[in-house]
Amino acid sequence: MEKGSVWDLPDVPEGQLPPHIQLQRTRVHCNSDAPTHTENVQYSGAYSSLGVDNSLQLEQFRKNFRVDVIRLEKEEMEFDMVGIDPSLANAFRRILIAELPTMAIEKVLIANNTSVVQDEVLSHRLGLIPINADPRLFDYKSENDDPKENNTIVFKLHVRCERGSPRITVKSDELKWLPNGSEFSLETSAANSTSKPKTYTSFHTSQETLHDFSKKPIAPCHPDIILAKLGPGQEIELEAHAVKGMGKTHAKWSPVATAWYRMLPEVVLLKEVEDERAEKLVKTCPVNVFDIEDVGKGKKRAVVARPRGCTLCRECIREDEFKQDIALRRVKDHFIFTIESTGALPPEVLFTEAVKILEDKCERVITELS
Repeated sequence: MEKGSVWDLPDVPEGQLPPHIQLQRTRVHCNSDAPTHTENVQYSGAYSSLGVDNSLQLEQFRKNFRVDVIRLEKEEMEFDMVGIDPSLANAFRRILIAELPTMAIEKVLIANNTSVVQDEVLSHRLGLIPINADPRLFDYKSENDDPKENNTIVFKLHVRCERGSPRITVKSDELKWLPNGSEFSLETSAANSTSKPKTYTSFHTSQETLHDFSKKPIAPCHPDIILAKLGPGQEIELEAHAVKGMGKTHAKWSPVATAWYRMLPEVVLLKEVEDERAEKLVKTCPVNVFDIEDVGKGKKRAVVARPRGCTLCRECIREDEFKQDIALRRVKDHFIFTIESTGALPPEVLFTEAVKILEDKCERVITELS
């Protein structure tokens, strides 16, 4: 027998993968029972017998990688990130959630609280209020640092429901920014009427003079967050000190309400679906992925009109009637990202800051390996 291999057959072109293997390599097949071919083949020698180099090439990555902004709103952004590995996509998501700093209330000084909300619960609710302050303008505060104008933001809350009045709702817009620092004096300070009493902060200058806050004053991002409800005679008086932190320490410092991604859906009609079957297929899909196209002579056929909206609920392939006519897939290197900001920073700023952090991580790894 002549020496050779099955890969020497003429129907397998040298230097490229057969179509069915290429499809398994680049797509996740979503069958009616479970997805298949979910693994990613990254090692360089996986297809060496076919003469295909599967190693990661920087120039090839630069050629294929791109970011397309699909939708940009005040607090939400949707974009496509194409040509990356899922591990990088997940690293980007984790940075958005846990490693981008924001300002959040960390210490609450309660002078009076006669409401039905306990001090601990009220402090927790205050900590979860998003603060409309750029964290890049402030420094981190350690346990040994004094609260100063460059690392602490002070808010005041003093609300009272007078006797004989109806119940009132205390909302986040009652938090008033104190640019000169705390107004609560320390009990340990000497009682000297000629000197300024020592407070819980050590501000040397007003925060209003440090940066231009006229266009974006420091305040809660949303003025209508309910903190408590006061009955007649009840009162809340407190100070809240916000500092800089990251979401991996506590969720209150996370700059996003959520950051998530999904692989791009791909819906393919393997056969023509016409007339009554086409109308039935259109009605089967709950998110209107399919549409009907008039091909003339009274004939109609189903077409894939909105594949991006497919949630892969698989309703169209649960019945045996269409199981052989439709292929549901996901593109392995095409991710649809959605960033929902809490309001502290715009989503496009969160995106660029996350890229900088990811870049710093890569440079740190290269430095340690070199």
